[in-house]
Amino acid sequence: MGKTRLALTIAAVITLVGCGADSGDATGQAQAAQQDEVNFGLVIHGGAGTITRENMTPEREEAFKAALNAALDAGYAILEAGGESMDAVIAAIQVMEEEPLFNAGRGSVYTFDGGHELDASIMHGGLLDAGAVAGVRTVKSPIQLAREVMENSRHVMLSAEGAAEFAEERGLELVENSYFNTEHRYEQLQRALELLREEDRTGDQIAQSGTWDPAFNMGTVGAVAVDQRGNIVAGTSTGGMTAKRYNRIGDAPIIGAGTWADNASCGVSATGHGEYFIRYNVSAQVCSRVKYLGESIEEAGAHVIHNVLLPVGGTGGVIIMDAQGNFSMPFNTEGMYRGARTQREGTVIGIYQQEE
Repeated sequence: MGKTRLALTIAAVITLVGCGADSGDATGQAQAAQQDEVNFGLVIHGGAGTITRENMTPEREEAFKAALNAALDAGYAILEAGGESMDAVIAAIQVMEEEPLFNAGRGSVYTFDGGHELDASIMHGGLLDAGAVAGVRTVKSPIQLAREVMENSRHVMLSAEGAAEFAEERGLELVENSYFNTEHRYEQLQRALELLREEDRTGDQIAQSGTWDPAFNMGTVGAVAVDQRGNIVAGTSTGGMTAKRYNRIGDAPIIGAGTWADNASCGVSATGHGEYFIRYNVSAQVCSRVKYLGESIEEAGAHVIHNVLLPVGGTGGVIIMDAQGNFSMPFNTEGMYRGARTQREGTVIGIYQQEE
């Protein structure tokens, strides 16, 4: 070792010894300051579609905003207390699953046969682990079951009766399928069935003719959160498409289509016409653009929603959050129920394409 280098080393040791407890205090303060700088938070959605002020009463608008705010409250409280993003996402989505306004859980749409089949998925961006369920009929909280699949099974996706059997083994709450019945969803089913009878075509064929209500194909809830450790979790839950047949499964339980999370890029939950989101692997595609092209989440989300999906007829939106707590909520429909709350930015809630 050279003399100069030796002298520097000795000086450094003397300095460290001389600092004593003050150095330890400074280190502790620096770590605390760094912890305070983590911009934890969450972003949520309650579905995208034909949502306009003209079709919305003031009372209904306030009800949606209150429901979104309640979901943000539930998730953010966990993050603020130092809890994990997994728990925050579950809490936020369960609030929306229990709110009949949204097409998930309690407010799920009807199938062609007059029942309900629910889907959900969740993914941890630090572990790159995931769980999903499809076509469940008697599980009160599909998003909780998706978590159980991820954490307590050897599989990624379970469906139908097998998923219900697993839910019972794990002690989750089971309900009758009629638990999900709501009057406004039943009326929606009747309108859809009338169109199908008149046209004698499938929903997709009628959609192309312009007479099918786009709202029949949409409606999902989702959340993406980042905690004080920087871990991203994304989750999605839905009742699917109105008048769906043959045990149709949309994008919500498909990892990469409806849900994706990777600490190295971002977390995404999608809502819209699921068939398009599956074909274009939307959620994973957004995060791949961030990870491999170096795009911001705003750039990546806008490109996929407006330049990839829209030209081919894919309608809907996504919510995105990265490990720094930055968020984006792009959509190509007239509205999307959405909200976000972070340590730095506070709370944002929106419904329409153009907010006042």
